[in-house]
Amino acid sequence: MASSAVFLSAPPSLSSRTPLFSLFRPSPTFSPATSRTTTSRRLVLTASARALEALIFDCDGVILESEHLHRQAYNDAFAHFNVRCPSSPSPAPLDWTPEFYDELQNLIGGGKPKMRWYFKEHGWPTSTISDLAPESDEDRAKLVDILQDWKTERYKEIIKSGTVEPRPGVLRLMDEAKASGRKLAVCSAATKSSVVLCLENLIGLERFQGLDCFLAGDDVKEKKPDPMIYVTAAKKLGVSEKDCLVVEDSVIGLQAATGAGMSCVISYTSSTANQDFKAAAATYPDLSNVRLSDLEALLADVVAAK
Repeated sequence: MASSAVFLSAPPSLSSRTPLFSLFRPSPTFSPATSRTTTSRRLVLTASARALEALIFDCDGVILESEHLHRQAYNDAFAHFNVRCPSSPSPAPLDWTPEFYDELQNLIGGGKPKMRWYFKEHGWPTSTISDLAPESDEDRAKLVDILQDWKTERYKEIIKSGTVEPRPGVLRLMDEAKASGRKLAVCSAATKSSVVLCLENLIGLERFQGLDCFLAGDDVKEKKPDPMIYVTAAKKLGVSEKDCLVVEDSVIGLQAATGAGMSCVISYTSSTANQDFKAAAATYPDLSNVRLSDLEALLADVVAAK
């Protein structure tokens, strides 16, 4: 996708052929209005050049296309513990279809909240963990915890299999950000242990250890679309939210980023392509043709518009 560009328009009194540097030459005759205009231009360019201080990536869907991997791990957990919901017409264990999981993962952020929502809607299940459906909050929490822990370990096995690769353009963009002195962060709603494993295997140990900030779902009380994870990241990075640019793949992540006062670009996947991204600064099918300079210009446009 073509990147956006920033153009500096010359004042009506100047020829369109006027070199850019001539706009900043001192006027032979001092004029307060001319001085204010020139100063304003300098400030705009300075603000634009300094606007992008931190680049923040989501993990699942952005660094790797992981929806089908998570779905596989959940279904393996449901089969392992023979999880059966009372509303299911099938005697087989619970099995989330690709179509249903696309809707679910774009509605609810985080693994445990997904299961709690599903069981509340479709009835709490029986399983090998408990012959009877859990009724107390404590027993329900125990069930969800056990399922999530097993699912996480299964997901790790899939990641460690060596068959998963990062999405196009991600590693190059990370390297560009670090080389330019920008701060680099990853903020994911997923379980910390699974995100750590993903990052170590997909971006490499050196890049992972070079992150200026890394936050997972375990690190904040509220999951996306709540903005807490991004507000926390800005504080840890020591930068203003308006000087951060977030890369997300879904409307849930977009809402979290914009709710924190950050600009956000979308690198969508097949399961999120049809979502409403009108609040995004830009949308891309992937990051293969996106350079850091494109994102700098994009954020400068946002700053200028505000």
